[in-house]
Amino acid sequence: MRLLILTITTTMGCIQSVRPRPKFYENFTVLDLNTSIDSNPTVIDESSSVVLRYRTPYFRATAQVQVPPVVCKEIWTVGWVQACNQMDFFNYYGQEGISSWELPELRDGRIQAISDSDGVNYPWYGCTTEMYTIVGPTKRSTTLTVSMNDNFSPSVTWSVPTGTTSSPPLLSSIQRDQRFTTWLVAMNETTAEMVLLRTIHWRMRLAIEVDSQKPLGQRARLLEPLTQEQPEILAKNEPIPSNALVKPNANDAQVLIWRPKKGEPVVVIQPKS
Repeated sequence: MRLLILTITTTMGCIQSVRPRPKFYENFTVLDLNTSIDSNPTVIDESSSVVLRYRTPYFRATAQVQVPPVVCKEIWTVGWVQACNQMDFFNYYGQEGISSWELPELRDGRIQAISDSDGVNYPWYGCTTEMYTIVGPTKRSTTLTVSMNDNFSPSVTWSVPTGTTSSPPLLSSIQRDQRFTTWLVAMNETTAEMVLLRTIHWRMRLAIEVDSQKPLGQRARLLEPLTQEQPEILAKNEPIPSNALVKPNANDAQVLIWRPKKGEPVVVIQPKS
């Protein structure tokens, strides 16, 4: 049987109000929340004769949270949970075809989001600055800070991905558009009860034009956007899809597919899970 603790106030012997005492987690307070994407443009690296590398600006989020005293022998963790909602990642090779990194379940609409955890500490994005654990009981409230950052730093082959290192460079352009949802969350490690504190939407887009006939170091040119749109902190929290809290994470689930202009698609890299 669950007990309901009531707070009763009286005036001149008459009951004025009867209301439940706030639950513990309702006293969590987000004192400060900052999120942004760095204003610098994507950096292109042509130092390798095998692959083109690029590094996008960082998405960053930092929150300061006040946790009330934990009166029971409970463990609470405050941290970041992130999921990928969209991944369009295409590498064009002239008239030969297109390679693409894909998340099959997300691509086919079977799921709406996939975990972007570090692949070890589910459901958390990371286990250093990204989370803070409080072991009860505690006598005083705790003010904590959790922070995270994320960016893309891939390598794209100059030649079609089914070729050899001696194949001619044919890469002609790169197009990428990804969307993420990031939640600031408090979780009771004993009961798995999860409390959403804040929800953030952010997006990273990229377009690179490539002329593989030019000398190495002069082939690639960054197109729009030179500056990414800034993240949005939602006025109303969004629920976390259940599959965004468990395996597999996006990095392990993605596949690289070669889609030639003529012939059938070829899976170049299989998912890890």
